[in-house]
Amino acid sequence: MAIIIKTPEEIEKMRVACRLGAEVLDYIAPYVKVGVTTAELDRLCLDYMTQVQGTISACLNYAPPGYAPYPAAICTSINHQICHGIPNDRPLKDGDIVNIDVTIITKDGFHGDTSRMYLPGTPSIQAKRLCAITFECMWLGIQVVKPGGHLGDIGAVIQKHAEKNGFSVVREFCGHGVGRAFHEDPQVLHYGRAGTGPEFAPGMIFTIEPMINAGKAAIRQMPDGWTITTKDRSLSAQWEHTVLVTETGVEVLTLSADCPPAPTGIGV
Repeated sequence: MAIIIKTPEEIEKMRVACRLGAEVLDYIAPYVKVGVTTAELDRLCLDYMTQVQGTISACLNYAPPGYAPYPAAICTSINHQICHGIPNDRPLKDGDIVNIDVTIITKDGFHGDTSRMYLPGTPSIQAKRLCAITFECMWLGIQVVKPGGHLGDIGAVIQKHAEKNGFSVVREFCGHGVGRAFHEDPQVLHYGRAGTGPEFAPGMIFTIEPMINAGKAAIRQMPDGWTITTKDRSLSAQWEHTVLVTETGVEVLTLSADCPPAPTGIGV
């Protein structure tokens, strides 16, 4: 599969899709509280997508080769869960951290993919620091996107920042191109060497979604076939934006009214 360069018309439709994806995360934020179940958060998000936005969930019943259909509208990954956590009836506890990952599909067939960390209750100092450093990792990766650069630049800057702060980068999962398909080329690794990989070109659209562990990078897949956890049960965090390579740099497509702003005081 080759990297798809989006046309101006496709870019406009991706702007709409990505904004709608981000607005689901805005909508759900006030409900992410101690005592709520992730199944209830899933129900609320699905209702908002279908009844308010007129979108559908790309996650619900998603079934790549070798997988059973994913049974929910969103992914909710708590504490030591890295990604693809399935919503359930377990209430969130004080101190939990949770990633909510949303991908919507518009009536035009375009995907908007984004995720955020939520900290209900009073998280530990380590949990807050992990979420903050992961957020910085994502934005450092975004900052290096510009024509003439390479995909490896993203992974290099993310790996450096994570490891400098005593954390590790998950290797088995990565960012990806997105558009009419949920997952397109290129794969966007969150580790590696600068100056390697395909060169950025205007019209490329892909996600940057580092998964950073407080402990070691090793992972484990749960018996449900979807949920991925840290092998050592250390905390894990993830943030995700979808970005467009422009003629002069990068445009973040999954920004919204209540999206956390880019961190200050960091740079490459």
